[in-house]
Amino acid sequence: MRKNGVQCLLMGGQACVLYGGAEFSRDTDFALLSDDANLDRLSGALRELSAERIAVPPFEKKYLDMGLAVHFRCRHPDAARMRLDLMSKMRGVDKFPVLWERRTTIEADEPIDLISLPDLVRAKKTQRDKDWPMIARLLEANYFRNQAGPTPEQIDFWLRELRTPTLLIEAAERFSAEAQAVAADRPAVAMALAKDEAAVREELSAEEEREREADRQYWRPLKETLQDLRRAARGDRGP
Repeated sequence: MRKNGVQCLLMGGQACVLYGGAEFSRDTDFALLSDDANLDRLSGALRELSAERIAVPPFEKKYLDMGLAVHFRCRHPDAARMRLDLMSKMRGVDKFPVLWERRTTIEADEPIDLISLPDLVRAKKTQRDKDWPMIARLLEANYFRNQAGPTPEQIDFWLRELRTPTLLIEAAERFSAEAQAVAADRPAVAMALAKDEAAVREELSAEEEREREADRQYWRPLKETLQDLRRAARGDRGP
């Protein structure tokens, strides 16, 4: 991707590993800029990877812009069987140019551009069961790594996103002024200020269910589009 100049951000399970969430994933997920020039560069990268599209939808800009993922399987010997999942739009997440400006770059043998941790957390607020424990682990790892000298942005991030009741209560006590400001937007923080762990736990569950339902509503028409594409690929005539 870097060699071909593709503007993209690593996300998904591989990004969770780099942020300390330790999730094993067979897929490599990228958010990418969906403009013609960038998609041309992406096509060059896919050719070098000997990547073949699998499943639906087709590799077309209009489907990426709808919020669907396009899936590929790599055949190049150095990336054999690696699956690539590519998206340009996600529910509850800003447009790609904003994500790009907020990106995290990790210096390794080659620099790795990741979706920022707050944006990764927002992207993982889905209806999938596995995503919610991962959000909690990502927040815990970030909290413990930075709790000695947090920035104002990190404090705000923890108060708005922590999903472990005991840690949210601890953070609300440590950063009480900031917690008072956030409490109006997040009832769980108000309950954390009152040190009512049972109420915090109940409100966190309610938060999760609201996000799951919003994700189900978001994906309902997209799933219908995928079903139509599958029927068309099979040659089904329908009723």
